Amino acid sequence: MHRLPNPLRPPCRYVARQICISTSSLLPLPFSFPVAGTAAAAAAAATDTPRTRPPNVHRAQGASASRAFSSTPPTSAKSLPPRPKPPPESEIEEAFLKGSGPGGQKINKTSSAVQLKHIPTGIVVKSQATRSRDQNRKIAREILAQKVDDFRNGDQSRAAIVGEIKRKKIENARRKSRRKYRKLEQEKAGKESGSAIPEEDAQAHGDEALDTQAADRPALQVESSQIDRTGKSKE
Repeated sequence: MHRLPNPLRPPCRYVARQICISTSSLLPLPFSFPVAGTAAAAAAAATDTPRTRPPNVHRAQGASASRAFSSTPPTSAKSLPPRPKPPPESEIEEAFLKGSGPGGQKINKTSSAVQLKHIPTGIVVKSQATRSRDQNRKIAREILAQKVDDFRNGDQSRAAIVGEIKRKKIENARRKSRRKYRKLEQEKAGKESGSAIPEEDAQAHGDEALDTQAADRPALQVESSQIDRTGKSKE
């Protein structure tokens, strides 16, 4: 004789089907499970609504933003001149020396430092950046190429152009910072006096002040060069 299912705990579908077949003539089951392939199962499947996951708003926005097309051409940074190439080996005089300073016996007792001399210009460079002689030879040639480029091209050399770009970036950042704090001070003064200064006038006034400071800077340098460290003027 089969055990009747517990009404508080429904059995699995396979066991319930077997129990329904064996005990259908004895007692009705407290729970009825739809059998696959029947009308009851089809009705249950029609009424059952599958759970749908809510769309990810952030993911959808990111996908649409990445697939967006722009008609404007991409703007690239200002191109720098190529790095100078080392001079030919026929113009270089190479020597290996013992290094100095911290680094242990590998530097102080071995000839790992490299000294290069450019014969046409007489420029001499030395490199002991690493403990490897091969790496020092490579670094020394890069330094020599930069020195020769500076000597031959002057203001048109790569190092001079890079230095000018960095100087302009620093100057623009300083101007932006001064303009910001000057604007805050003018707004504060305008609130206290009850009259606000227009933004365009404030910006123009700030640019004029910066130009005036830049124009007066050479004169100040000349005057300061005529005064020695003791505070007495040179005659």
